Amino acid sequence: MSSETNSATDPSSLRREYSTRGLRRAELDPNPVAQFRKWFNEAVSEKLLEPNAMTLSTVCAEGRPSSRTVLLKAFDDRGFVFYTNYTSRKATDISSNPHVALLFTWLPLERQVAICGHAEKVSTTESLAYFLSRPIGSRLGAWVSNQSKVIPSRRLLEMKFEEMRRKFADGQIPLPDFWGGYRVVPQSIEFWQGNASRLHDRFIYILKPDSNWHIERLAP
Repeated sequence: MSSETNSATDPSSLRREYSTRGLRRAELDPNPVAQFRKWFNEAVSEKLLEPNAMTLSTVCAEGRPSSRTVLLKAFDDRGFVFYTNYTSRKATDISSNPHVALLFTWLPLERQVAICGHAEKVSTTESLAYFLSRPIGSRLGAWVSNQSKVIPSRRLLEMKFEEMRRKFADGQIPLPDFWGGYRVVPQSIEFWQGNASRLHDRFIYILKPDSNWHIERLAP
């Protein structure tokens, strides 16, 4: 390969100076969920692609970590909710080790939010309410995919999709008993704001035994 090609594809040559937007302790809401809501609303207002996309990291029973992108579908003081197949790899990991991490990356805003906590299933009522709000194709897709399992071809998925379409053509598509939500109950929430000269601003909220949140500044 030419030296020009090597230079163009060398990750170490990729460099971008962050703005001087910064983040100060006085700007933070005492409640990390309220602070998250502020940043999330700004990400939505900026029309970022999939502002509710988050990286979910889990650890299996053998101690091997894995990560994937899922979509945030609800949040409040109780935690952050996503939906999945309860037989998927992520669900299997959670059943053996409920400790998980979430990461929101909003690069155009030079921001990240990192959440650590434990995952627990939401109620069937919550799962049903969300399931019924989904487009028909998404509801059928939940019945079709044996998530994370090996399949011989895409054609098999398409055949199963048509089978489910015919099966439920004359009635309501029911909530599968193997599909539903998880709520990540946070123990810590970190807000990261890019700043000049790599002197980024980082603040972490830590939930104390008295159920109050304690805020600390972290070195970048």
